[in-house]
Amino acid sequence: MRILVANVNTTASITESIGAQAAGAASPGTEIVPITPSFGAESVEGNYESYLAAIAVMETVRAYPEPFDAIIQAGYGEHGREGLQELFDVPVVDITEAAASTAQFLGRTYSVVTSLDRTVPLIEERLHAAGLSARCASVRASGMPVLELERDPGAAVDAIAEQAARAVEDDRAEVVCLGCGGMSGLTERVVERTGVPVVDGVTAAVTIAESLVRLGLTTSKVRTYASPRPKKMLNWPPVLG
Repeated sequence: MRILVANVNTTASITESIGAQAAGAASPGTEIVPITPSFGAESVEGNYESYLAAIAVMETVRAYPEPFDAIIQAGYGEHGREGLQELFDVPVVDITEAAASTAQFLGRTYSVVTSLDRTVPLIEERLHAAGLSARCASVRASGMPVLELERDPGAAVDAIAEQAARAVEDDRAEVVCLGCGGMSGLTERVVERTGVPVVDGVTAAVTIAESLVRLGLTTSKVRTYASPRPKKMLNWPPVLG
């Protein structure tokens, strides 16, 4: 089984980190292929960057030359999952939805701890669109930009753990979801601080993707995610620069 894990930003070190986290969760015989978009922002923290990332991820996956069995979109609250489902019939798993759906097996309510406050509405909208918002106690921002997770990991972990603890104490969350692909690997520290189950979206997505492939399930093509109709595309792909 081969699973593509698509980072939504162009920072190769984050792709490597996400890939390592995914590989650690994969079963024997599952090949994890981390991919970085060929264009886009170094970190995705807003609507413009998210829409740009959606196009970049779709085109990068379309250009992948080998067969694959599933796709993981490793961006929290980002756009594009629906487009990937139109383009491919293999299972497509978004880490936002993977984390939230997994959390609901573990407790009555869950909270998400993400990076910047400006990304909170995107996550809330993604959870609502996926039908996963009813049991979401809160979406909290740590105030740490995505790239700061690498530049100052100590401060980042402290800020994330602090908001996770507040989610449990103030918002009555029973499970915490790490709301950024770049937060992969922080689970143990947040568990130590909060005492509740902590779900990393990348590892949850790997497990879900593997299960769907083993069950022989594919994306429905009868309506919402029907393949795009053949038509002329004006100036596509665009010439940038």
